[in-house]
Amino acid sequence: MSRKFVLVAALLASPAFAEGEPDGPGPNLVIQVAGQANGTIVIDMLPDRAPKHVAQMTALATAGAYDNVVFHRVIDGFMAQTGDVQFGKSGGDLSMAGAGGSEMPDLPAEFSDISFQRGIVGMARSQDPNSGNSQFFIMFAPGEFLDGQYTVVGHVVSGMDVVDQIAMGEPPTTPDVMTRVSVQP
Repeated sequence: MSRKFVLVAALLASPAFAEGEPDGPGPNLVIQVAGQANGTIVIDMLPDRAPKHVAQMTALATAGAYDNVVFHRVIDGFMAQTGDVQFGKSGGDLSMAGAGGSEMPDLPAEFSDISFQRGIVGMARSQDPNSGNSQFFIMFAPGEFLDGQYTVVGHVVSGMDVVDQIAMGEPPTTPDVMTRVSVQP
């Protein structure tokens, strides 16, 4: 499988979301992070904008597939990528991290009018727009060049201070780990 591209999600287009402003009744993805960054990230998922992607990420989190997965691609001023449940488990050989997905099927793109701003969470994919699977990214800064090319699945409502502390690198020398990922209504 080719190395997946992922550019972490940004904020909604008009107006952009601010941390702490939930969009609506979506479930929350709650990520416990350990490593250089240490704390909790809460992502308000957007099932009204990306129902298939949110359902797949929710299923993976509920099954524990995201537990102990590293942030394998973290680019300063851009985004932090994680979610490779196949090759990104902490403590294993991370040489293929970013090239895998999950046993679930790839998903068709669910593009929206949401702009990739700081705190937006997007679904990673390969060159094929219909290849989102398990990997996702969180935007450190605006990346409007991603608009309409990657599926936005949510936005950070708390814990951007934790995101900002994630170790940089492709992969980082000592990657941060999502120790536990859960879903809350």
